[in-house]
Amino acid sequence: MKTIIIAALAALLALPAAAHEYNAGGIVVDHPMAFETPKTARVGGGYLTITNNGDKSDRLLAVSAEGFDEVSLHETTTDDMGVARMSHVEGINLPAGETVTLKPGGLHVMFMGLDGDPFEEGEKIPATLTFEKAGTLDVTFNVESRRGHNAGDMEHSSHEHEN
Repeated sequence: MKTIIIAALAALLALPAAAHEYNAGGIVVDHPMAFETPKTARVGGGYLTITNNGDKSDRLLAVSAEGFDEVSLHETTTDDMGVARMSHVEGINLPAGETVTLKPGGLHVMFMGLDGDPFEEGEKIPATLTFEKAGTLDVTFNVESRRGHNAGDMEHSSHEHEN
Protein backbone atom coordinates (compact mmCIF):
# COMPACT_ATOMS: atom_id res chain seq x y z
CA MET A 1 0.00 0.00 0.00
CA LYS A 2 2.84 2.37 0.90
CA THR A 3 4.41 1.76 -2.55
CA ILE A 4 1.15 2.69 -4.33
CA ILE A 5 0.83 5.92 -2.32
CA ILE A 6 4.45 6.88 -3.02
CA ALA A 7 4.02 6.13 -6.74
CA ALA A 8 0.81 8.18 -6.88
CA LEU A 9 2.45 11.09 -5.08
CA ALA A 10 5.44 10.97 -7.42
CA ALA A 11 3.09 11.01 -10.43
CA LEU A 12 1.21 14.04 -9.06
CA LEU A 13 4.43 15.92 -8.39
CA ALA A 14 5.57 15.25 -11.96
CA LEU A 15 2.42 16.73 -13.52
CA PRO A 16 3.47 20.39 -13.53
CA ALA A 17 6.78 19.48 -15.18
CA ALA A 18 4.99 17.35 -17.77
CA ALA A 19 2.48 20.12 -18.47
CA HIS A 20 5.22 22.39 -19.89
CA GLU A 21 2.84 25.36 -20.04
CA TYR A 22 3.47 29.11 -20.35
CA ASN A 23 1.11 32.08 -19.88
CA ALA A 24 0.98 35.68 -21.08
CA GLY A 25 -2.25 37.48 -20.30
CA GLY A 26 -5.02 35.33 -21.76
CA ILE A 27 -2.61 33.37 -23.95
CA VAL A 28 -1.63 29.86 -22.85
CA VAL A 29 1.17 28.07 -24.69
CA ASP A 30 1.30 24.35 -24.07
CA HIS A 31 4.09 21.86 -24.70
CA PRO A 32 6.51 23.57 -27.09
CA MET A 33 8.58 20.75 -28.58
CA ALA A 34 10.70 19.68 -31.52
CA PHE A 35 11.66 16.25 -32.77
CA GLU A 36 15.23 15.01 -32.84
CA THR A 37 16.75 15.45 -36.29
CA PRO A 38 19.26 13.47 -38.36
CA LYS A 39 22.87 14.65 -38.27
CA THR A 40 22.55 15.92 -41.85
CA ALA A 41 19.43 18.04 -41.22
CA ARG A 42 19.71 21.71 -42.04
CA VAL A 43 16.35 22.61 -40.47
CA GLY A 44 14.08 21.42 -37.68
CA GLY A 45 10.41 21.94 -36.91
CA GLY A 46 8.90 23.27 -33.69
CA TYR A 47 5.39 22.50 -32.48
CA LEU A 48 3.08 23.75 -29.72
CA THR A 49 -0.51 24.55 -28.83
CA ILE A 50 -1.71 28.11 -28.22
CA THR A 51 -5.02 28.82 -26.49
CA ASN A 52 -6.42 32.34 -26.41
CA ASN A 53 -8.50 32.51 -23.23
CA GLY A 54 -8.93 36.26 -23.67
CA ASP A 55 -11.99 38.04 -24.99
CA LYS A 56 -10.11 39.63 -27.92
CA SER A 57 -8.28 38.00 -30.79
CA ASP A 58 -4.49 38.08 -30.86
CA ARG A 59 -1.83 37.06 -33.37
CA LEU A 60 1.48 35.22 -33.09
CA LEU A 61 3.83 37.47 -35.06
CA ALA A 62 7.22 35.84 -34.66
CA VAL A 63 9.43 33.32 -32.90
CA SER A 64 13.06 34.04 -32.16
CA ALA A 65 15.88 31.90 -30.79
CA GLU A 66 19.61 32.47 -30.63
CA GLY A 67 22.01 30.27 -32.54
CA PHE A 68 19.95 29.80 -35.71
CA ASP A 69 20.31 31.45 -39.12
CA GLU A 70 16.57 32.11 -39.05
CA VAL A 71 13.50 31.13 -37.04
CA SER A 72 10.16 31.69 -38.72
CA LEU A 73 6.55 30.60 -38.93
CA HIS A 74 5.60 28.21 -41.73
CA GLU A 75 2.64 26.28 -43.02
CA THR A 76 2.69 22.98 -44.87
CA THR A 77 0.04 22.46 -47.53
CA THR A 78 -0.54 19.48 -49.78
CA ASP A 79 -1.85 19.93 -53.32
CA ASP A 80 -4.23 17.64 -55.21
CA MET A 81 -1.28 15.63 -56.50
CA GLY A 82 -0.07 14.90 -52.97
CA VAL A 83 2.94 17.23 -53.16
CA ALA A 84 3.68 18.91 -49.82
CA ARG A 85 4.99 22.47 -49.83
CA MET A 86 6.09 24.69 -46.99
CA SER A 87 5.66 28.42 -47.15
CA HIS A 88 6.46 31.25 -44.79
CA VAL A 89 3.48 32.87 -43.03
CA GLU A 90 3.57 36.42 -41.66
CA GLY A 91 1.65 35.49 -38.51
CA ILE A 92 -0.89 33.13 -37.01
CA ASN A 93 -4.33 34.38 -36.00
CA LEU A 94 -5.46 33.44 -32.49
CA PRO A 95 -9.23 34.02 -32.24
CA ALA A 96 -10.63 34.74 -28.78
CA GLY A 97 -11.69 31.58 -26.97
CA GLU A 98 -10.01 29.24 -29.46
CA THR A 99 -6.99 26.94 -29.62
CA VAL A 100 -4.52 26.78 -32.49
CA THR A 101 -2.18 23.81 -32.79
CA LEU A 102 1.16 24.02 -34.55
CA LYS A 103 1.86 20.44 -35.63
CA PRO A 104 3.62 18.33 -38.25
CA GLY A 105 1.97 18.73 -41.63
CA GLY A 106 0.38 22.10 -40.77
CA LEU A 107 1.42 25.32 -39.10
CA HIS A 108 4.84 25.06 -37.42
CA VAL A 109 8.01 26.88 -36.41
CA MET A 110 11.07 26.43 -38.63
CA PHE A 111 14.51 26.52 -37.02
CA MET A 112 16.93 27.04 -39.92
CA GLY A 113 20.68 26.64 -39.97
CA LEU A 114 21.29 23.42 -38.00
CA ASP A 115 24.12 22.54 -40.42
CA GLY A 116 25.76 19.66 -38.59
CA ASP A 117 24.35 20.46 -35.13
CA PRO A 118 21.20 18.31 -35.02
CA PHE A 119 18.44 18.49 -32.44
CA GLU A 120 19.12 15.73 -29.93
CA GLU A 121 16.61 14.11 -27.60
CA GLY A 122 16.65 15.89 -24.24
CA GLU A 123 18.00 19.15 -25.67
CA LYS A 124 16.23 22.36 -24.70
CA ILE A 125 15.81 25.27 -27.10
CA PRO A 126 15.05 28.61 -25.43
CA ALA A 127 12.88 30.82 -27.64
CA THR A 128 10.74 33.93 -27.47
CA LEU A 129 7.25 34.13 -28.94
CA THR A 130 6.02 37.59 -29.94
CA PHE A 131 2.30 38.26 -29.90
CA GLU A 132 0.57 41.32 -31.29
CA LYS A 133 -1.32 42.07 -28.05
CA ALA A 134 0.07 39.77 -25.36
CA GLY A 135 3.66 40.89 -26.03
CA THR A 136 6.61 38.53 -25.66
CA LEU A 137 6.69 35.19 -23.92
CA ASP A 138 9.84 33.15 -23.23
CA VAL A 139 9.35 29.41 -23.74
CA THR A 140 11.52 26.32 -24.02
CA PHE A 141 11.11 23.81 -26.83
CA ASN A 142 11.96 20.33 -25.50
CA VAL A 143 13.50 18.02 -28.09
CA GLU A 144 11.76 14.65 -28.04
CA SER A 145 12.28 11.32 -29.75
CA ARG A 146 10.23 10.57 -32.85
CA ARG A 147 9.61 7.06 -31.51
CA GLY A 148 6.08 6.73 -30.22
CA HIS A 149 4.85 9.86 -32.04
CA ASN A 150 2.51 9.98 -35.02
CA ALA A 151 4.35 9.32 -38.27
CA GLY A 152 2.70 12.41 -39.78
CA ASP A 153 5.81 14.47 -39.09
CA MET A 154 7.51 15.76 -42.19
CA GLU A 155 11.21 15.49 -42.87
CA HIS A 156 11.71 19.19 -43.50
CA SER A 157 14.90 18.80 -45.51
CA SER A 158 13.26 16.77 -48.29
CA HIS A 159 10.25 18.87 -49.33
CA GLU A 160 9.78 21.86 -51.55
CA HIS A 161 9.99 25.19 -49.74
CA GLU A 162 8.50 28.52 -50.79
CA ASN A 163 9.02 32.00 -49.37
